[in-house]
Amino acid sequence: MPEEIEVPTEHLHEHMEHGAEESGQKWVLGVALSSAFLAAFAALAALMAGFHANEAMIDRIKSSDQWSYYQAKGIKSAVLGAKIDLLRSLKKSVKEDDEKKMEQYKEDQDKISEDAKKFEEDSEGHLKHHETLAHSVTLFQVAIAVGAIAALTRRKPFWFVSLGFGAVGVVFFTLGFLG
Repeated sequence: MPEEIEVPTEHLHEHMEHGAEESGQKWVLGVALSSAFLAAFAALAALMAGFHANEAMIDRIKSSDQWSYYQAKGIKSAVLGAKIDLLRSLKKSVKEDDEKKMEQYKEDQDKISEDAKKFEEDSEGHLKHHETLAHSVTLFQVAIAVGAIAALTRRKPFWFVSLGFGAVGVVFFTLGFLG
């Protein structure tokens, strides 16, 4: 079996470091490092934005379920009310349990309505977090793209623009957690 060919990389490494220093382009390493941090923030923000979108949807479904339950109680109450009205119009006696049930349906509907509104509010809160974090993801992606342009064109001002987008992205990222 042939021996493994050894390629000396020390010279290449030195050339990369000294070449960047000699050409005044060492800042490009800063572009790479800042882009890596921005990518990590973008990944975290995207993960949290997805979480809040899912939670908003779950809370919206729970709210919808509660409103359906509210309507079911209303239908039961209407049917029972029609029965009571019919019995009274026929001058027949109405069971005391039926009147108590009517009151219970009303109390149940009040509680169900409160729960449904709470789920709606929670859903809205999650959507606000999602939107704010989605803005931060977009800003991080733009910052990374502008950083790549800076490195490719060797124009340092683009890197500063990239850092500016990244800083605004961090603001949105923070606001997304604080609410």
